Formats: sequence, structure tokens, C-alpha cells
Amino acid sequence: MNRRWRPSLAFVLGGALAGTLALSFTGLVALRYLGPVIGFRSAAAGLALAISAGTAGLGWLLLRLLLRPILALEAYAQAQETGAPAARPAHFGTRETAATAVRVITMAEALRDRELTIRAFTDHVTHELKTPVAAIRAATELLEDGGALGPEDARLLSEIDGARVQLESQLAALRSAAQAREVRHLGQSRLADLAADLGADFPDLKIETEGATLRLPLAAAGLGIVLAQLLRNAADHGAGRVTLAASAAETGPVLEITNDGLAIAAGNAARIFEPFFTTRRETGGTGMGLTVVRNLLNAHHAEITLCNGHPTRFRITFPPV
Repeated sequence: MNRRWRPSLAFVLGGALAGTLALSFTGLVALRYLGPVIGFRSAAAGLALAISAGTAGLGWLLLRLLLRPILALEAYAQAQETGAPAARPAHFGTRETAATAVRVITMAEALRDRELTIRAFTDHVTHELKTPVAAIRAATELLEDGGALGPEDARLLSEIDGARVQLESQLAALRSAAQAREVRHLGQSRLADLAADLGADFPDLKIETEGATLRLPLAAAGLGIVLAQLLRNAADHGAGRVTLAASAAETGPVLEITNDGLAIAAGNAARIFEPFFTTRRETGGTGMGLTVVRNLLNAHHAEITLCNGHPTRFRITFPPV
């Protein structure tokens, strides 16, 4: 950051107000003395031009010291959100805007570095585990092709291969969870835009919608990922009817997803968004579905919670549209 002198915000605003008052007062005094000499019409025209030029100069100072730094910081923050390359703002204006800009930039870079660390760790773990998983698969196939396995050996080999499949599923889910924190689905969508596709993807569910024309601050692709996962969970737990209800609230749009499937046990309710937590491990569940949903929504400043009681109801609160 450039260390040249910067005025305080109070000095800039006070100086602008004082300058405006001084121009007006000076104009009145000048008109009083110049009017009888050169004529009031000529004096008024000349003073109007002088006051306009002085006011334009004050306005330029305000634009340079206040508006330009704010717009530059806004552009930088937007670039960080979308992942586009962006240079640090070069103009900070007053001391207060400079301090705010430094804090915002530091916070944005810290969050970016944290996301990069998580992604790098995830990529490293999945890459390192690919080799032993591939070796297990190759060994399993060789033993199966070789034959002459007894019943106990065949059962053990089946368990080993099942563990390998589960490990591959967990690695894929881990990559999806990390990616959900980074991918941006910017835009708006409505339940009406997705109702037909969701009905086709889940024919065994009776899907009802309320507030289908309300616009939600999430693009259709992102909202489709969220709803598909929640509908899949509902179907896996025996639901036959699901209600998607969108409504407007003072804090922003709200979307509630209610299903008539099996209730979530009270002991599990606090853990359902934890990575790798699942009650369906034996049937191939990875425990990452709701983690992906939560990460995707958090990346768009939305929040998902599980409501108490039965039937099972999830509530998604969005920021204002």
C-alpha cells in the first residue's frame, strides 16, 4: 500500500461542506459589490460560472477520494468471488477507506488461501490413494480369475473388493465436497424451472411445489444439485411425497423441503451435515451428500438447517435477492 499522506474522512467531508458554504457566501458578497460596477446580470453570470467551476472541483475531489476507492474495492471483491484474476486496488482515498480496504483484501486473500489449501490437500489425498486402490482392484481381479478359491477365501475376497469400492466412492465424494466450495452458480432460478426435470428424475416421488414462481438467488444448475440430493435422500428413506415450498421473508427467500419418509433419529440430527456420517454405509452411502449441499449453499451465502419434529423438513435461507 502506498504510504503517502491521506486525509481523514471527516476532513474530506467537512472540507467539502465548508467549501460549498464558502463559495455560496463569496458569491453573495461578490454580487453585492460587483453588481453596481459591471451590472448585476453580468456579475451573476460570471459568479455562476465561477461557483460551478469551484463546485465541480469539489465534486472531483470527492469522486477521487471516496467513490473511486469504493468502486475499485467492489470490483476486487467481485473478482475474488467469481475467481477471476484481479489486481489489488491502487487508490485508497482517505485513511478510513484505506484501512477498510486493507482489511477486506487481507480477509479475501486469507479465505482464498484457505480454499486453495483445502483443495490441494484433497487433491493430494485422492491422488496418493489412487495407486493402492488400483493395486487392490488388480489383485482382486487376478485372484478371481485364478479360481480355486474356497468359500471362506471367496467371502474374504468379496469383502476386500467391497471395501475397495467403498473407498473409491468416498474419494469421489470427497472431491465433490471440495469442489462444491469453489464452484459458483451465480444467478437466479425458480422451482417452476426445475419441476419437470425433478419429476422425471424421481418418478416414484410425488413432488408438490408452493411459491414456484418466486425467484431464488441461485442458478438453476446449483439449485438442481441441492434439490436432487435432498430428493434422493428422501427416496432412500421411504418417502412417497415431497413438498417444495418457497416463500419470501424479511431476511430473504426461504425454501422448505418436506418429505413423509422415515424420521431422522434425534441422536443423528446433529450429525447429518458432518462429512462421511451416514446410516447407510452397508448399502453404499458415503455420508457426503448433505456435506456437498451445505458447502454449495454456504458458498452462495445461504444456509440449510434441519427442522425439529416429523415429517422431515429442511429449511434453506437465502440472502436477499
